[in-house]
Amino acid sequence: MIKFNLAKREKYVVIIAACLISLFLIVNFLILPFLKEKDRLRKGITLKEAELKQIASLSAVYQGYQKSSDEMTKILAKRSKGFTLMSYLDKAAGEMDLKSQYMKPSSSKGTGPYEESVVEVKFEEITTDQLVKYLYNIERPGDLIFIKRISISDNKKQEGYLDCIIQVFTYQ
Repeated sequence: MIKFNLAKREKYVVIIAACLISLFLIVNFLILPFLKEKDRLRKGITLKEAELKQIASLSAVYQGYQKSSDEMTKILAKRSKGFTLMSYLDKAAGEMDLKSQYMKPSSSKGTGPYEESVVEVKFEEITTDQLVKYLYNIERPGDLIFIKRISISDNKKQEGYLDCIIQVFTYQ
């Protein structure tokens, strides 16, 4: 062991310097990393809580969609096996003694398990009363049958009569 001959004042300076260096090392290598890690964990927890809230809200939205899908499945299961929108609209027109100029069917695959079936129906020389009754008879939100678009114009040949094109859609 090496012996140093230092004066009392020099010993105090060496002891104070050693204490300051030790304090610096303790703060730099123990306390600051601990505080940084604690801050990082706190930020991570805050971020994860926000993600959890977002997941919970998305879960509620998903459950709503799932419930709607289940309801649609039940409604569609109640329909007769040979149900087509075109025959439904033709039958409704026949019950009211209406003759359609044409019926143009189309269908498109949706993003889910259901296919959207659309039929465009054109009537000429129809009264307002007949139109209202026909619209009332064909639109069935409880059966997932909706009017998508309607175009009404005055009939050029007979005054007081209308020409109309109706787009009706449903899911299958």
